[in-house]
Amino acid sequence: MSAPQKTTRRSLLVTSAALSSLALTAPVALAAPSPSTSPSATPPARMSSVGGGRLGQAGTQVDLGSGAPVLPKDITARSWIVADAESGDVLAAHNAHWRLPPASTMKMLFADTVLPKFPSGEKRKVAPTDLAGMGAGSSMVGIKEGETYSVRDLWLGVFLRSGNDAVHVLSAMNDGVDNTVKEMNQHAEELQALDTHVVTPDGYDAPGQVSSAYDLTLFARSGLQKKDFRAYCSTVRAQFPGETKKNKKGKTVRESFEIQNTNRLLAGDSDVSVYQGIAGVKNGNTTNAGATFTGVAERGGRVLLVTVMHPEKNEHNEVYKETAKLFDWGFKATGKARPIGELVPPRSAQASAQPGAEGQAGGAGDPSGAPSARTSTKAAAEVRSGGMGTALGIAGGVVVLLAGAAFVVNRRWPLPDLVRRRPRP
Repeated sequence: MSAPQKTTRRSLLVTSAALSSLALTAPVALAAPSPSTSPSATPPARMSSVGGGRLGQAGTQVDLGSGAPVLPKDITARSWIVADAESGDVLAAHNAHWRLPPASTMKMLFADTVLPKFPSGEKRKVAPTDLAGMGAGSSMVGIKEGETYSVRDLWLGVFLRSGNDAVHVLSAMNDGVDNTVKEMNQHAEELQALDTHVVTPDGYDAPGQVSSAYDLTLFARSGLQKKDFRAYCSTVRAQFPGETKKNKKGKTVRESFEIQNTNRLLAGDSDVSVYQGIAGVKNGNTTNAGATFTGVAERGGRVLLVTVMHPEKNEHNEVYKETAKLFDWGFKATGKARPIGELVPPRSAQASAQPGAEGQAGGAGDPSGAPSARTSTKAAAEVRSGGMGTALGIAGGVVVLLAGAAFVVNRRWPLPDLVRRRPRP
């Protein structure tokens, strides 16, 4: 059978399975507790079960099949998840729905919400009001008032240097911070990321600003459907416009300076090697959140997503070391460990898969008690009702339901070749 025939057949099988399983009944998901300003070091007894009942349970959840390796024993993160990016199967998780401060990993949701709105070549001359309201000690890329930047420059500043200044300029272009926060919350709801409450678009610590390892993984998976998102989050280094000055000859010049990606699995560091197959996504670190990271990597045709939140072990680059160990386990366990949950599709995909029968979704668990790959779309809908948000960043005039149907079928997206195939140093 030719490659195109295999791809078509696989897409049809995926669609058929999704449609047939949506006719079954799902368990009711628990509503997540109210956001906390200073999260406890102990996970709550009640967590959301979006994606499957086991994902709402505290502690480590895994179902090792024959030949599956045991999980690494030195993972200290408060919350983590390992998922197959293509199928959406969750291979293992630890407190997946624990609502914690996300730090700059929240910028994945910001990018997934705002990135489709402005062409990369559009220019913005920065006004003083564009940079107002940033938190003290914010990470910056070095944007200057009165200077002009392209949208591409600004997104490189967001992804590589985690620049809150770049986030605020893009938010100003998007009718302001308040509007951007509103749209991010709407988009999170559309993605069924129901643990998330956005207060600031840049992820800076703020009372009530929370997300979860599960939700951050949904943001990454949705963002990676977009070519520009993939390109920005996989860029290791780039030139960024500096300040306009006069040189010694009195001529006005504007030089650039190099910025490097702070994702250490992508760029490497003294105690962390570049991870073989890595292709993004986003890191973060604040006082409340500790270190957070979501990464995507490919090996042998398998694409995995790993999110790690707040390692308790206080060592340099610990979040990347624990992520690498979970990636290693995931690639060895794929096809052996039985799924213990799923990454749910957006609500628009759920609705398009079953026209006229909204809310009838899900499937029965397997004999081991693990949910099937479609157990929780109705459960997620019962947690919270609301608008469709920005859906999948679809431009004006495109029907949201059609975009949702495409998400069900088009689970694969090409990762950047130059990054994913780079060998470990």
